[in-house]
Amino acid sequence: MLVTHLDHEILSLGQLYRDRADAENAFDELKNQWGWGGFTTHDLHRCQLSARAVALIYNWWSLFVRLANPEARREAITSRPWWISSVGRRTEPAGQTTITLTGLHAHFGKAKEALTRVSAWLQALASRAAEQLSVTTVWNMCCDHLTQILADAGPPQYHRLLANHANGIG
Repeated sequence: MLVTHLDHEILSLGQLYRDRADAENAFDELKNQWGWGGFTTHDLHRCQLSARAVALIYNWWSLFVRLANPEARREAITSRPWWISSVGRRTEPAGQTTITLTGLHAHFGKAKEALTRVSAWLQALASRAAEQLSVTTVWNMCCDHLTQILADAGPPQYHRLLANHANGIG
């Protein structure tokens, strides 16, 4: 029996529970896959520093994996072995840095394709970002792209603050 005061139809309630489970999965993953389950020191500062480091690495990893696989979220227990089990070699012939990856598992071809997509996207972002753009501007471009992927929000809306600035340009 289900008793609720929500104005949703019955099928919508199932989706609400699935969304709640998805939110709880992130905390479960942080605790069980990333070591956020507790620290064995009585020093509060070290505990906070460790917890913040784990959260930061988890966030960066989640964003990276979503860039590589925009269709679906992948948990660390499956994505880390898939993406990390490669040996990389960095070379710099003629002033151009090249990273060559050698895969150590059977599905390396798919991982290589995704990593190549991320690399191409980052290179395109770097080519669009002129030297005059600040780091914040480049970061905003990256965040706009991630927002489009994660929220399916479409292109960002820009507000014109100065209508006659530079003859209507900018």
